[in-house]
Amino acid sequence: MTKVRYERTGSAAVLTIARPEVRNAVDIETAGLLLDGFGKFEHDDGARVLVLTGEGSEAFCAGADLKAMAEAGPDLDPDALDEVANRPEGPMGFSRLTASKPTIAAISGWCLAGGLELALWCDLRIATESTRLGFTERRFGVPLIDGGTQRLPAVVGMGRALELILTGRVVDADEALAWGLVNEMVPDGGHFLRALEIAEGLAAFPQRTMLSDRRATIEGFGLPLADGLAREAELGRASVEAGLRGAARFAAGEGRGAEGAGI
Repeated sequence: MTKVRYERTGSAAVLTIARPEVRNAVDIETAGLLLDGFGKFEHDDGARVLVLTGEGSEAFCAGADLKAMAEAGPDLDPDALDEVANRPEGPMGFSRLTASKPTIAAISGWCLAGGLELALWCDLRIATESTRLGFTERRFGVPLIDGGTQRLPAVVGMGRALELILTGRVVDADEALAWGLVNEMVPDGGHFLRALEIAEGLAAFPQRTMLSDRRATIEGFGLPLADGLAREAELGRASVEAGLRGAARFAAGEGRGAEGAGI
């Protein structure tokens, strides 16, 4: 049985970590399969949104498979481990890459350590009421090397990010929602269908301008304001014709009342 599944559901590509027996923890093989799935999504023109999830309700992803590493013991090759830690794509598969299209994490249960870093990699996070999130690797002396130190402050602010990073505290879904760590909380079992609903809403929008705005937001974050505005203008010029056509459709009555948003 494969450890990672790539499937198409409507306009969404669904990438599922399928190791429920270890709370969907990621070993070296699984990381490679996640990277393969990311590549399929990027080259799948019909897939407009990626939904990342974990099999079962117990866990989205509990992070790296530390038990598998410990069991390897003396057989671990330090050079191989160094290669994994420093690979350009990221140890958890694709955590150092940026998707060209929107991404949504559909989270249920435990979302810990590298699993939280994968959730933070996504643009949006939909969580169930039973979701628990945290950087529990703090307790074992394992570093954050899949983007958590950079993405978490951007999502929740520096003070709250440092609290989670330094203490390893686990937060429940209510607190995560209040912080903005997750975008929406749904009843248990509803995370995947809600993520697909949002994905179809995003897929229904005119894509050129939406993708341009997404890229400007991501690439401009952290830049001085003048540089960010320049990047926005540069990307906006390339899609201004599409924007003018959209303005004409709006004037004709299309898209008013947030129709098609799915949110």
